Amino acid sequence: MGIRPLAAAAVPALLALLWTAVTTVLSDPARAQATDELSSAEVSPPAPPAAVVARDAPNDAGGALAVTWTASRDAAHLGVLAGYRILRATAGGDFEKVAQAGPGSVSHTDYGVDNGIEYAYRVVAWGPGGEGESEPSAPAVASAQWFDRSRANILILMLLVCGAIGLFISLARAGQELYIRKIAGMDAVTEAVGRATEMGQPVLYIAGTQDMDNVQTVTGLTILGSISRMIAEYETTLLMPTSRSLVMSTARETVKESYLAAGRPDAFREESIYYVSDEQWGFVAHVDGLMLRKRPATCFYLGAFFAESLILAETGNLIGAIQVAGTAQPTQLPFFVAACDYTLIGEELFAASAYLSQDEKMLGSLKGQDFGKLLSMVFVLLGALFATLGVLTDAAPVATVNEWLHRLWSGAAS
Repeated sequence: MGIRPLAAAAVPALLALLWTAVTTVLSDPARAQATDELSSAEVSPPAPPAAVVARDAPNDAGGALAVTWTASRDAAHLGVLAGYRILRATAGGDFEKVAQAGPGSVSHTDYGVDNGIEYAYRVVAWGPGGEGESEPSAPAVASAQWFDRSRANILILMLLVCGAIGLFISLARAGQELYIRKIAGMDAVTEAVGRATEMGQPVLYIAGTQDMDNVQTVTGLTILGSISRMIAEYETTLLMPTSRSLVMSTARETVKESYLAAGRPDAFREESIYYVSDEQWGFVAHVDGLMLRKRPATCFYLGAFFAESLILAETGNLIGAIQVAGTAQPTQLPFFVAACDYTLIGEELFAASAYLSQDEKMLGSLKGQDFGKLLSMVFVLLGALFATLGVLTDAAPVATVNEWLHRLWSGAAS
């Protein structure tokens, strides 16, 4: 018997076996019942959602209503529920579609409403088999809230820091000495101005290259008030070119008041504080030329600086001046540190005015801000500790503390 006759005899047997398997599967009662149920579901509309509730959206300026509902009973049936349509109507008006949500949604916030007007809502469950419409909700009215209660954490932190500032100001006014870490650059001011007086050379003061809308410029002019009073007492000459006209006007008034407070109003020279140019390199070229011609014995650079910082500092170093610099621009600090005798780094610039003037309000404000920073550092450490414990353990108290810390600093649930 050859190979071909054997193959020909096996084909009918294989076909018979395949037919038996197919008929067995199709005749399975459970499968037939599932198929019947699916067919029935495909032609039936989804059950409507229930308990539709509309209420004013909390913690906002109005103009929004929050709509919630109970999911359709057919939400778990694949292919039955395709989603929800949200309908809205005013009193006595027709319902109109305003939004659409997915089959897993049970809420929607409607931002298209007006304050003071009543709105009712229906939610329609729809699918391949049709629609199921809910009963209308009770009317709701949108309104604005005075306070955002979700940001109560900001109020708490603000009260703590402001309370600390008020407390330290009161302590300073009562005569209690408030400790402030020594700032070497400000301790050297007396020496620097004294050196200029001995040499009969002027003091050069640059309050940055930005306008009065920059907080570093304001800080530089505040420090100028204390330094110019010392300059007036020592009968030294002040040179102050500026790159902004408003900075020039403010500096003139500041220095004039300092000379008056020092009892030397006659020594004030308005022309020593003058405007040069808003253009960065034009201003720098003028200052460099001024330094080479006038040879100031002391140079102060206190404010916001950019690429010109190294050029100014190197020129001052070339003429042998004592240089005190300070800025909150991180990219410019290395240049000042390399070329100047003293450098106020970052927040030391903002603390310098209180350090020099010893004004009670400034000192109290500085100590209050330090309290706020200390508070932040403590909570950062606590957050890191409890976050680590939360990873290592599943203890409920640890999770509660983590949730509270997150809410305190973010105002939102984690």
